[in-house]
Amino acid sequence: MGTVWRVVWRGVVAVVALLIAGAVALYLSMPRGNTEATHFDTLIVLGYPATQSGAPTPEMRERVLEAVREYKAGVAPHIIMTGGAAHNRFAEADVMAKLAAANGVPEAAIVRERAAADTLQNAAFSVKIMQARGWHSAEVISTPSHLPRAGMDFSRYPIAWRTHASRWPDEAPFGWKPLVYAYEVENTARHWLTDAK
Repeated sequence: MGTVWRVVWRGVVAVVALLIAGAVALYLSMPRGNTEATHFDTLIVLGYPATQSGAPTPEMRERVLEAVREYKAGVAPHIIMTGGAAHNRFAEADVMAKLAAANGVPEAAIVRERAAADTLQNAAFSVKIMQARGWHSAEVISTPSHLPRAGMDFSRYPIAWRTHASRWPDEAPFGWKPLVYAYEVENTARHWLTDAK
């Protein structure tokens, strides 16, 4: 009986390993853009929850500060901040817009998308704003681990786009990055399977 259980156990381990490898391969295959352009009509900063007191979290801060750098470098003349109050009472777009303005981006250059509750809605609602304003291209800014899933969502829309990574927060605890990547691999695979149905 022990031999049978060893065979079953090895089979289970092999199946789990194949599923993990498949999820990682899928994650790595997601598009990162559909253009080689270096200038865009707008930047799009994907939301991340603020703290319970309404302050930017480290990950949110790094996304916004990367957008500020890109804006000041002339990559795009506008920034769409996208994210609603999905995790607490603070709309992510408002917190991000305030931080960008405090770092030298004119309020007139910032558009707030305050309804999105997830990445799929970030993409859909941002593209809707772009279409209403006659904008056709965007650089999408987020944390490195989030970009494959964001790419999957933005690839649905008829705009020119590419992703651009923000920096990792310096204060991220040891072991945090692998956990975030594991979360994004799983989330991307689940998202892809939902779409495939």
